[in-house]
Amino acid sequence: MKTDKSVEFKIIGTIHTPHTTIENIPIQPVGGKEYRGVIEILPELTDALQDLDGFSHIILLFHFHKTKGYKLKVKPFMDDAEHGLFATRTPKRPSPIGLSTVKILKIEGNKIYFEGADMLDGTPLIDLKPFYTKFDNRPDAICGWLDKKDEKVVRNMRSDDRFK
Repeated sequence: MKTDKSVEFKIIGTIHTPHTTIENIPIQPVGGKEYRGVIEILPELTDALQDLDGFSHIILLFHFHKTKGYKLKVKPFMDDAEHGLFATRTPKRPSPIGLSTVKILKIEGNKIYFEGADMLDGTPLIDLKPFYTKFDNRPDAICGWLDKKDEKVVRNMRSDDRFK
């Protein structure tokens, strides 16, 4: 079976954050509650935000637009050992797509204000989805090498320049 090896995504908006360089960004939203962001949805998509104000959190899918290249094995922020790329959340990936679950603060027109900004200012937004605890929480999940990490370390971990 022949398949097309490329995919096109429509950028639905832009994520604005206080982060202008990748150094010292929280590596996940859970460690960046003090960082606020604003998602600016394309004006023609504003009606798609109807009823989103009834949710406390959303899942953002975005493009790591400043990364170049990737390696099959990487030393992630949370470990001193190398791991296979797909066993990490490194931004340098064959398809550089980011995933963050953030808390909605308010929605005004085509803007969503949120806490937990862990992405660069100007990040292109590919999609967003409402967080639904009955689908998105997995209390029985096993998380490999990450299960050995202390929660305090995870919450305080910040990026450096290793994935420029």
